Amino acid sequence: MSKIKIVTDSSVQMTDEEIKEYGVTIIPLTVMIDNTVYVDGETIQRDEFVQKMATADSLPKTSQPAVGTVLETFNDLTKDGSQVLAIFMAESLSGTVNSGRQAAEMSDGQVTVVDSGFTDRAMSFQVIEAAKMAAEGTSMDAIVDALAEVRANTVLRMAVVKLDNLVKGGRLSRTAGLITSVLNIKLELMMENGKLEVMKKVRGMKAIKAFKDEVIQQMSQKPNVKGVGVSYVNIPEKAEEIGAEIRAALPGVPVLVRPTGPIVATHAGEGAFAILYYEG
Repeated sequence: MSKIKIVTDSSVQMTDEEIKEYGVTIIPLTVMIDNTVYVDGETIQRDEFVQKMATADSLPKTSQPAVGTVLETFNDLTKDGSQVLAIFMAESLSGTVNSGRQAAEMSDGQVTVVDSGFTDRAMSFQVIEAAKMAAEGTSMDAIVDALAEVRANTVLRMAVVKLDNLVKGGRLSRTAGLITSVLNIKLELMMENGKLEVMKKVRGMKAIKAFKDEVIQQMSQKPNVKGVGVSYVNIPEKAEEIGAEIRAALPGVPVLVRPTGPIVATHAGEGAFAILYYEG
């Protein structure tokens, strides 16, 4: 049986140690800020991106990797006879998975492409599980089936506290943005069926605290939570506080607190945070 190598995109939320331990190959996205193009994770880091976004003349534009870049990666990884399992962010958020599909069709080797239906730490749950199973010699079909189970048991909940970027990006009209700003409206979102949907519109930061408390309470009542992520946009201290609350509620469960990547940060904007977890 040939070796299976795992590929994902740079929207994934993994530590450098995890990437090295599990031998995951990361294909970077690109982001343009005021006509300057940066490579995610290479020529710009997440904290730096948020600072540049705050002072930019216009909303940054994120781009999926070119098909040729993905194809080159696939061919390089399969030239020794290995197979590739590529796990990319939800198609609703980026065309990266479609670049992967096109590259897979042209590749000289055997490549399987999976739409994770998520991004950030929620996607990493699938990536890490795939890497562990591949290291054990599990077949491609069995890994893909297992990822469907992980995906079905993964939750991504997000709070958006400033709607400026949604207005700039055309996802919310300027009139609606003005109204929601005056009324101090915040958004609660959830990833469902591969799409980020608005669950609730609420007023004030007290409602966001209630949202956070609700998610933590829901997690604490689940017996088999295996991992949790707290991802955020430029609120490190607040995010660490949320992480500490989760650790207290779920002792022994690993919790990773880190800034989110350009894709989510661009649309969610300053102050947003997400709690992501899965049940094994």
